[in-house]
Amino acid sequence: MSVYKRHGLIFGLLILAGILLIPTPDGLSTAGHRMLGILIFSVVIWMTEAVSYPVSAAVIMSLMAFLLGTAPNVNEPDKILGTSKGLELALAGFSNSSLALVGAALFIAAAMMKTGLDKRIALFVLSKIGAKTNRVLAGVIIVGFILSFFVPSTTARVSCMVPIVMGIIAAFGVDKKSRFAGVMMIAIAQADSIWNVGIKTAAAQNMIALGFIEKQLGQYISWLDWFVAAAPFSLIMSIALYYVLLKLMPPEMDEIAGGKETVEKALRELGPMKSSEKKLMVISIILLGFWSTEKILHNFDTSSTTLVAITLMMLPGFGIMNWKEAQARIGWGTLVLFGVGISLGSAILSTKAASWIANGIVSVFGLYDMSAFYILAILAAFLIIIHLGFASATALSAAMIPIIISILQGASSHSPMNVIGMTMILQYVICFGFILPVNAPQNMVAFGTETFEAKDFIKTGIPLTIIAYLLILVLGATYWKWIGLVL
Repeated sequence: MSVYKRHGLIFGLLILAGILLIPTPDGLSTAGHRMLGILIFSVVIWMTEAVSYPVSAAVIMSLMAFLLGTAPNVNEPDKILGTSKGLELALAGFSNSSLALVGAALFIAAAMMKTGLDKRIALFVLSKIGAKTNRVLAGVIIVGFILSFFVPSTTARVSCMVPIVMGIIAAFGVDKKSRFAGVMMIAIAQADSIWNVGIKTAAAQNMIALGFIEKQLGQYISWLDWFVAAAPFSLIMSIALYYVLLKLMPPEMDEIAGGKETVEKALRELGPMKSSEKKLMVISIILLGFWSTEKILHNFDTSSTTLVAITLMMLPGFGIMNWKEAQARIGWGTLVLFGVGISLGSAILSTKAASWIANGIVSVFGLYDMSAFYILAILAAFLIIIHLGFASATALSAAMIPIIISILQGASSHSPMNVIGMTMILQYVICFGFILPVNAPQNMVAFGTETFEAKDFIKTGIPLTIIAYLLILVLGATYWKWIGLVL
């Protein structure tokens, strides 16, 4: 355990105390001053991983309840807000519709793991690829793409793929420390991060951003709107991932003897599709249909249709899973962190702390004198750098998207830009996490297989990040500008 992790909580509390002892800056309310302290404290304990994410959520809620509760009401400065109102702010994120979608997504992931449908899909695709190592690599990337539609949890998708690929590696008789093994594991993690961008429901951090966009900017973004905007980026990055990995970590062999037969054997061992798998497949396809036709054939939002699907999966007699089976497979801490993340961001906005921070960033970079394209370039680079210190894109999104919205709202009065579209694009950047294994839970799942070193991940992750950043700029100047996301 690093010294930072051991003493992260103490360090965070000392910083919080130091901020609270500083006189409230001009233009910032007392509540905003305290929220600024809570935000920085949150960033410190998230970056150092001093406590688990669920515990950090409880600490943040407690601080918000008491520090905001004993501060003057922002709208009525002559009255103290009160701890009950402070706690309401701390719990506000749990009434957000995006939380329902994230919770439902965890249930879908649990159903996939329980029935084994995700494993069957993965093995089926790999069985059609062949035994050439470059085709197996392509197959892993394609599986990551396909599962992103049906398994709305990045960690669950990677957790499904890792044992399959490890089994293939063992069956092939390939050394676990070989470049072939390492490149496959890195591909699993990176492909899932890439498709977190392309598909709205693929990652919890997207729901954080969309929740703020809906609440602060009054705009609901459908599944198809997101896909049309983001999928080209993910498609191009998937191709880039394939060539970067083959160039920087070329497998030792061109083809693995008996590879195709090994995958087909694993698929046969699963046996015929169980009734629960068939039911889940039908529900998933229907659900995907509802997601993709939202605002075209119907007005049912993504969260509501997903909740109906989960209800069907859990109904007695339906045969997919019961509550006890589901709860054991669900990461409840993710849901708690998500709710508190929304609460944190909402309080930063409502206490005007976000606009105060935004004004500081704007003055440092002189953003108001720049065009939308240059603002996009600077903020994207800023988010890539700050992501190096975060182990969760969900936490990063909760901390930064409210500030990004405030910056863009202020800049839009000086330069023409689409604040909603620019926020979406910058949320894509938050999904990156390509450089360090600790930058995302899915990276750590793959890293835990000990098939590659951290330096291997960094060696391939830096070029991927540079390509992704340049692609953000190219699409920002072309495609996203043409469809109105930038201007």
